[in-house]
Amino acid sequence: MDKTDRQIIAALQRDGRQKLADLSERVGLSPTPLARRIARLERDGVIAGYSARIDQDKLGLPLNVFIFVELEKQTRDAITAFERDLRRFEEVMECYLMTGTRDILLRVVAADLAAFDRFLEDGLMQTGNIRSMRSSFALRTMIRREALPQG
Repeated sequence: MDKTDRQIIAALQRDGRQKLADLSERVGLSPTPLARRIARLERDGVIAGYSARIDQDKLGLPLNVFIFVELEKQTRDAITAFERDLRRFEEVMECYLMTGTRDILLRVVAADLAAFDRFLEDGLMQTGNIRSMRSSFALRTMIRREALPQG
């Protein structure tokens, strides 16, 4: 990746819907070579896809809950099974395998406390292999970046 590729990525992170002609002017390439570079970045998996940013509050999902999970077993099969089980729950927005005293960190969204309670009792607690869980509710989002640094 060169400087031009990084400029293309930065511009697409700011606005993934911009017209090729506008992007072409921004990065100083004519449309055809620009389109080839974008296609290469997509093919190489650098650009993993395109999506709309949705305001979760306006969608009726104002709660962000971070759940630290300690598993009973930390074998590869146990972790893979837990991950597979989590994929069933659309409330789970992010899931990270962690180092330290907790094995898993989840970010879960919910409409309210009752919905979160249903998710816990009818969903997460039914997956098995959980030794302990600790939940923390986000009071507000202070910083949220969609664009990765250009480092």
